[in-house]
Amino acid sequence: MILRENILSMEYLKKAEFTGSCQGMRYRLEGIMRGQEKVLKVTVWPEPFNYWKTPEEVKESEFFPFAEEGVVAAVEWMNARLAQEPEKWDHSWERWTDYRMG
Repeated sequence: MILRENILSMEYLKKAEFTGSCQGMRYRLEGIMRGQEKVLKVTVWPEPFNYWKTPEEVKESEFFPFAEEGVVAAVEWMNARLAQEPEKWDHSWERWTDYRMG
């Protein structure tokens, strides 16, 4: 389970993206501009590869307000993703040959 305290502060997120992993799921939080508004983009994907080496079609993203309540909502969403599809995350690190690296 991902806890809010596992994610660095809003001050950190204002300057850089934050990545982590939990139970076979990797995640990335980053502040981006969406139109005129800064939002928190959260992306999850199964292990074993990092964000840049994982094919886009395997990643899932959601957007939240760029504020503390957005981080809390993002943590809830990531935990829901873990619970909804446990087979997607279980043993994902064993899938070294599932993706063709281009």
